[in-house]
Amino acid sequence: MPDAAPYPLIALAGPTASGKTALAIALAEALNGEIVSCDSVSVYRLMEIGTAKPSPAERARIPHHCLDLYWPDEPCTAGDWARHARTAIAGIRNRGKLPIVAGGTGLYLRALLDGLAPAPPRNDALRDRLRQRTPAHLHRLLQRIDPRAATLIHPNDAPKLIRSIEVTLAARTPQTEQWNSGRDALTGYNVLRLSLSPDRQALYDRINHRAAAMFTRGLIAETATLRDRYGDACRPLTALGYAQAMAVLRHQLTEPEAIAAAQQGHRNYAKRQLTWFRKEPHTHWLEGFGEQVTTQALQATHPQLTTNHPHRSPSNQ
Repeated sequence: MPDAAPYPLIALAGPTASGKTALAIALAEALNGEIVSCDSVSVYRLMEIGTAKPSPAERARIPHHCLDLYWPDEPCTAGDWARHARTAIAGIRNRGKLPIVAGGTGLYLRALLDGLAPAPPRNDALRDRLRQRTPAHLHRLLQRIDPRAATLIHPNDAPKLIRSIEVTLAARTPQTEQWNSGRDALTGYNVLRLSLSPDRQALYDRINHRAAAMFTRGLIAETATLRDRYGDACRPLTALGYAQAMAVLRHQLTEPEAIAAAQQGHRNYAKRQLTWFRKEPHTHWLEGFGEQVTTQALQATHPQLTTNHPHRSPSNQ
């Protein structure tokens, strides 16, 4: 018998605050789908306000996967998330539904679709030496040995900087070059890559509003609870928003200063996301925010978007 035709899968990307959740839900409702979250901070439990996770009402409308996988003191790599995501996608396929991967963490999406090269083992001695350095020093070091990796990691994210430096030094090859070898790509799926591209100033206005709203909704209190439970060194507390809230708790910034810093940080992150996704091949760009894109327009330009998935099992039809 001939091999089965690839099963459809949507990968919806875009910068922070561009409306990915809204569009993913609309697509899932129109196309009988379920959503797999692709966000490196939303994998953590108890982190709600600063992650902009789908609301309980949104999760009730459509099943969401790969949220709340780990406690904040547990490590989660791109490879870890990709394994969870592939399991979730296989389950969605078995139910005869359309998998919709939605989120803005480019490395996680690449790990899922293209696979990652095998990483060298941990070098605890090197890590201990690097931990004595400031994040700024680590970022400068990474800029020298792997400039591309340095553009993809936030300058304050010391754990990711340390791991990237460790991987590069262990293999004597830049980490970003290692990504091109030994990958375990996802097979058996016809992937439609979509990415949102709203007007830049409108996006920045929305980012500013959302970052400020997180503080109004209680981000500092949420961060204090996480700090008290997991300690100052808890890695997810270096994420955007949480890092600025931590600065308030340490009396390094006032709340208005923290809001302004979070807004700037999120705007810079959006730039890096757009740069990353524009380098991904076979991406179809959608103008406007997610709420402005209609499923009817997408189906008109992408006829493979149909509720008649070719491999829906008879028991699920």
